[in-house]
Amino acid sequence: LYTVCLYLRGRGSAGSMSRAQGFGGASALPETRSLFAPLDDVHLLSNGLLQLGQSMREFVQKTKGQINTIFQKLNIFDRSFVRLAALAGEIKEGEEELKQTAAVLNTHNEEIKELSKKISVKMESILQEKGQLLNKVEVMEEQLSSLSYLQEFSNCKCNSLVEQEVMQRQDQSINSLLAAMVEQGRHLDHQTMKIKLLEEKVNAPNLPGRKKYSDYFFVCVLLVFTTTLCFCLYFPFFFFSVAFFATDFPSDCSELFDRGERANGTYAIKPNGSEPFMVFCDMSRGRGATVIQQRRDGSMNFDQPWEKYENGFGELQGEFWLGLKKMYSLASQGNSVLHIQLEDWKQNRHFIEYRFYLEGPESDYAIQLEYLSGSLPNPLSNHTGVVFSTKDRDNGRHWASRCSHPQSGGWWLSSCGDANLNGVAIKRRLNERYSRVRANGRSERRRGVQWRSGRKASHSFAFTQISIHPLDSVNSL
Repeated sequence: LYTVCLYLRGRGSAGSMSRAQGFGGASALPETRSLFAPLDDVHLLSNGLLQLGQSMREFVQKTKGQINTIFQKLNIFDRSFVRLAALAGEIKEGEEELKQTAAVLNTHNEEIKELSKKISVKMESILQEKGQLLNKVEVMEEQLSSLSYLQEFSNCKCNSLVEQEVMQRQDQSINSLLAAMVEQGRHLDHQTMKIKLLEEKVNAPNLPGRKKYSDYFFVCVLLVFTTTLCFCLYFPFFFFSVAFFATDFPSDCSELFDRGERANGTYAIKPNGSEPFMVFCDMSRGRGATVIQQRRDGSMNFDQPWEKYENGFGELQGEFWLGLKKMYSLASQGNSVLHIQLEDWKQNRHFIEYRFYLEGPESDYAIQLEYLSGSLPNPLSNHTGVVFSTKDRDNGRHWASRCSHPQSGGWWLSSCGDANLNGVAIKRRLNERYSRVRANGRSERRRGVQWRSGRKASHSFAFTQISIHPLDSVNSL
């Protein structure tokens, strides 16, 4: 401001001098200098100062905004830097852990290689021992055939009926032993496959998540190997001694349940007056039930002759029929309940229970039924005294003249197929268990799994199971 005032003052002096020179040149009178600038110059100066102030204010505000933005970015940068520093520390810690893990894995890898070699050697020895056991089984089969020949020869000369009965029981015990040894051979093959799979996993490349399983792998492999080896070596002698001398076999699955068994599976039982045999026990309904029939995937052909239905067929872990002889030994213990369970294609399960008694082979295994309870219709209300029949032994004459359509499987038929849970399942595709739709033709529908009462029929169920348990263990479902 001071500089501007000096400028205006000088400008005023110069104007006065020029006016004086215009009037007379050098002879003109000097004019008195004014201390104030002209009004126009003052207005011009004030306007300029106002514009300059406004520009300065805008500049200052803009500068403040930029400074605030810079501070915000600096704060964000500081926080990001702190986070990056923390992440860098975690990465360093993780790197140290990875180094330690890699060192441990390298050590375990060497141990696994050594154990895999030992397992391979032991597997070879197991296979050799398996071959020896099979050879022993063949030798025993030959001895059995020779014993049966000697038995036939001696039957002509035996004067004592007691001696004949003892020899028959021994023959049955040897047959049970051979069947159990064949079954254990299959179990051994299954265990061998498991060990091979574990060995392949051992030889696979190291994975990041392998550490937590490697510590337990060795114990599992050694336990499987030791159990299999001991079982294969001592099972034949153990079973042979048990078959002849043991008396602690349970009479059925309900007794096993009372002893504390709770897992579904195969067990050895010995009903009163019979030899021991293997059964499948269902422990899932709060009691032990001995399963005598099961169908769930259509893998087993139930259109079998009389001999098969009398002795049994199928796999206890899959589809099977236990056999009329074994069913008779179970039912002879008295107070038995026949439990039938059916499952439709919507996974709805229904059941029906009968109190029943089964007669022996001299009466063609005639059945006696008394309805107890259930959620299914009762097509077996007229089955008292009905005998068992198959296509090659039509005791009730339901395969021939009385029915206009063919039957299949084996069952206690009192009419033309109102109830037949052993009928041949109709397969429409390979991946279907049973036909979910009715086949063309009435005669083909009659060959399916039948359970009907009156005109309403249902067949080709997805699951069927028939079991036996004592009357005092009945539980409502």
